[in-house]
Amino acid sequence: MKTRMVAALLLTLTVLPGCTANGAGRQNLATEPSFRPTVAIAESRALYIYSLSRLRIIEGDMEGALTLLNGAIEADPNSAFLHVAAAEIYLKTNRLDDALKACENAIRLDPNQRQAQLMSGMILASLKRDKEAIPHLKKAVELDPAKEDAYLHLGVSYVKTFDYEEAVSILKSLVKVNPDSYLGYYYLGKTYDQMKLPREAIGYYRKAVDLKPDFEQALIDRGIAQEGLGLFDDAVATYKELLEVNPANVTVVHHLVQLFLQQQRFAEALPYLQNLKAKGVGGLETLRKIGLIHLELEQYDDAITEFQEILAKEPAAHQVRFYLGSAYEDKEEFDRAIEEFSKIPPGTLNYFEAVGHIAFLYKDKGMPDKGVAVLRDAIAANPKQLDLHLYLAGLYESTGKFAEGLALLKGGEEQFGADPRLYFRLGTIYDKMGDKEQSIAAMKRVIVLSPDDAQALNYLGYTYAELGTNLDEALQYLKKAVQLRPSDGFILDSLGWVYFKMKRFDEAVPLLERALKLADGDVTVMEHLADAHAARHEYRKALELYKKILAAEPERKDILEKKRKVKAESLER
Repeated sequence: MKTRMVAALLLTLTVLPGCTANGAGRQNLATEPSFRPTVAIAESRALYIYSLSRLRIIEGDMEGALTLLNGAIEADPNSAFLHVAAAEIYLKTNRLDDALKACENAIRLDPNQRQAQLMSGMILASLKRDKEAIPHLKKAVELDPAKEDAYLHLGVSYVKTFDYEEAVSILKSLVKVNPDSYLGYYYLGKTYDQMKLPREAIGYYRKAVDLKPDFEQALIDRGIAQEGLGLFDDAVATYKELLEVNPANVTVVHHLVQLFLQQQRFAEALPYLQNLKAKGVGGLETLRKIGLIHLELEQYDDAITEFQEILAKEPAAHQVRFYLGSAYEDKEEFDRAIEEFSKIPPGTLNYFEAVGHIAFLYKDKGMPDKGVAVLRDAIAANPKQLDLHLYLAGLYESTGKFAEGLALLKGGEEQFGADPRLYFRLGTIYDKMGDKEQSIAAMKRVIVLSPDDAQALNYLGYTYAELGTNLDEALQYLKKAVQLRPSDGFILDSLGWVYFKMKRFDEAVPLLERALKLADGDVTVMEHLADAHAARHEYRKALELYKKILAAEPERKDILEKKRKVKAESLER
């Protein structure tokens, strides 16, 4: 009867090799490997119990399977295979210490039991005992050099122990044995990434994707490495390639959008966000980003539509209401802007800024006194809020009431102490009053209090350039400002202008050309570049720029005179 039962089990489970053999056999090393002995023993009690344990595993009864398997081990304690099978169940139930002990028993019985060596290495690595894992993984590679799993785990353990040379060596051995191992190339890329060699990493990620075009993680890591090198166009192309493979990868869509926003490529980000909105992904945050992009692109009606949609669903979204007021302000619908800013309640994040906008909007409506009254009321309610004092000083400055602005700020100096924002505003008012000495002194106070204030550094450097004095000092200020804000066209213009004043025209021109692009064709920057071209006797380029300035500002008699002079010089040559 027992013989018939065993025969039936053998038919059900496929032919099972014997338990007592210690040979490794060819194992299936998928995520949940299936272990089978290599020599059939038809009526072995251990085999019978093992077969019952396999049925329990199929039914999902791991504890029952383990109880049976321990019985099989009692019946045949010298079977390395049975110890490996027990280790498998311990792993599935997350009993790593027991799994490791079972593997150790298997290796003691048969050091060439590859699966036991591999599992030991994997378990030790998961326990952050990589140095102990490495000998087991090396043995697994040695026992079957054709299988990639041990190479990969060994490479990762070498990386985790900072032995990058060995990691590269073992992974290169893998791709030599198996040139189609996309995982081998991928982990070579990861290793070179860890070694801070992103260009090499990108090459291996690219090879992995060539072998497996839908390998999303390799594409992601390649894109990140390209970003790290500043290869933003390449990174964008990589993420787009990934989205062709998997358009539903929302994480990558969000990352691509963020990359576009960091690069101020707003128009390119917009369709991706609109697609997310159509799919209902991201909720109100997606709408907020769409609205802000429309605002940045001066598409005010579209921005207003998005912000209103958010506020219809979330009336207490006060920051969004601030954006809505800003859209109306930029659209020059001043009354609507004041209405929206006025809805932002005290105590919320944007309240003081909203009050400042309201005050300046009244000035734009030709009612500056009402703006002053709005700010004075707010200051009375919030006397310790420096921002309100700065808004009021700025309003006085913009309406030519410099004495009132100075008096307010001097009082603020006593009340608020040494605040760099206060001294910066003092510096701009002194400048407009024509008191360059006091303006420079105030700006120097700013950089003493805040050494990395790029605006103050730029203000000082440009002031000296305009005065034609202290140019070496100006150069140092502006070099630091450019380091702090390398993409600010106006700061680059100031640096180029200092070089011009120092008669270092060859250094001035490239900076001014770049500044003009970054400053969106600002007329002052254009004039500086034209003057620099003229100084280098590049008359045609200078004349073209003077013509553009006159097209924008036809009343500029000084530009007409410069144009006439350059034309005359060009004829003389």
